[in-house]
Amino acid sequence: MNDSPSSSSTHITRRRLLRDAGIAVAVLGTSSAVVRAQAATPAAAADGAAAPAATKSGPITTAYVEVNTNSITSAGNYTLASNGANVFDIAIIFAANINYDGTKATLYFNPQVQAVLDNAATQIAPLQAKGIKVLLSILGNHQGAGFANFPDQAGAAAFATLLSNAVNTYGLDGIDFDDEYADYGTNGTPQPNAWSFPYLVQALRNDLPNKIISLYYIGPASTTLSYGGINVGSLINYSWNPYYGTWGVPGVPGMTKAQLAPAAIDVQNTSSSTTSSLAQQTVSNGYGVFNTYNLPDTDASASISAFTQALYGSSAVYKNSGSGGGGTAAYNNTGIASDGSSGPNFDGVGWAYSAQALAAAGVSPGSRLTAAGKTFTWPAAAAGTPDNYQAAGQTVAISGAGNSGSISFLGSATNGPSTGTATVHFTDGTSQSVTLSFSDWTLNGGSASVQSGNTVAVTTSYRDTTSGGRDGVSTYVFATSPRSLPAGKTVASVTLPSAANQGNLHVFAIAA
Repeated sequence: MNDSPSSSSTHITRRRLLRDAGIAVAVLGTSSAVVRAQAATPAAAADGAAAPAATKSGPITTAYVEVNTNSITSAGNYTLASNGANVFDIAIIFAANINYDGTKATLYFNPQVQAVLDNAATQIAPLQAKGIKVLLSILGNHQGAGFANFPDQAGAAAFATLLSNAVNTYGLDGIDFDDEYADYGTNGTPQPNAWSFPYLVQALRNDLPNKIISLYYIGPASTTLSYGGINVGSLINYSWNPYYGTWGVPGVPGMTKAQLAPAAIDVQNTSSSTTSSLAQQTVSNGYGVFNTYNLPDTDASASISAFTQALYGSSAVYKNSGSGGGGTAAYNNTGIASDGSSGPNFDGVGWAYSAQALAAAGVSPGSRLTAAGKTFTWPAAAAGTPDNYQAAGQTVAISGAGNSGSISFLGSATNGPSTGTATVHFTDGTSQSVTLSFSDWTLNGGSASVQSGNTVAVTTSYRDTTSGGRDGVSTYVFATSPRSLPAGKTVASVTLPSAANQGNLHVFAIAA
């Protein structure tokens, strides 16, 4: 973990290491319509033509989100109490990796990052529709490859192509460079040089003339900002201080105060007094960006209000707006397969619902179905991509009004009927525990009955095996009987059980 160069205890360590990146990304496709978000104020203009009018004045605010443990959609959960404007203007997916394959730099996404990108329609587009830009942070991964040691201009341009293709494929608003954990020299890689980062940024700007490029001001890349007439400061949009709980102006020649964030805070660890002081300093010194990191899925409005009061003259309001079938946390299980394919693993041994059998039963991505007196929205995920929550204590936001007076869950259990305790969170800050119990998805291979409190919502005549074949056993999705909630309260989110009495609980949707 990288610490501030000062030994002072007031400096917050950088962030948790990202290790074990998982999925290699080859050259990606190059098409994707982007939902335009609220424009920023960069030197190189960034997608502002169709942006909605801003509803706040003052510095823009960033939010780095560690998607290994939290949802990028959390950046859309905060507004100003004074007028409903977004608190966060830029949400940053932390993080993809620059890896080394033995001959060249490659772009890798770990499974959590890949899930966010694969579910862009429910994870990224809703933020953009609110006017929030979404960037992908790129981070070293201890393999010797970094932004500062490409062997030549062609190598830098090749990596820029991977980045621009990712932006276009997944409808992102730009790239954030974070030159940490590269471990230059590992695996026989060269040490940093003067030309690599300027060549990389120049190539990326040529590929993405109207997207955001930002620099987390750290590492060798931050010290090699010009070469052969290329000035990085004239090509990027923003740069921010990397040391949380401190003030430090990024030294990027050519950038204006409007593009710089000297203040940086860790939402979960920087004290409110320090946060407020740094925000006041941002305003009084005329800087245009305030940098934040470590935004959680849970309500952090108290910590966030510490800077919004100083930046915008208003406290922050938390509303868990959700995504992905009504949820904030990213789906963590893939339970639906296309017939003949392998990979989805609903039950832990590679078996899954059949997309074709579900379609025959009237269930398709994004469709609505009614059961147990409630209407649910089926996940809008394609077969073979994450599509349900395997209960593990994650918090899932409720989309819609949330004030029906009752709550019901749509899902099933694997490896036997399962029961656990969920917690319903209301917008007034109170909560209520409820029992979540589902029958086994095949009723134990047809030997058991539907348990009390469950209604069959969907029935299919078969499921898919781990090899892509068919298993001719009836397979089910259940709706729980609606559980009454206190009158007059509105549901904001639900924390799913952290454990079950046996097997696993899977939730496809929640209605409240």
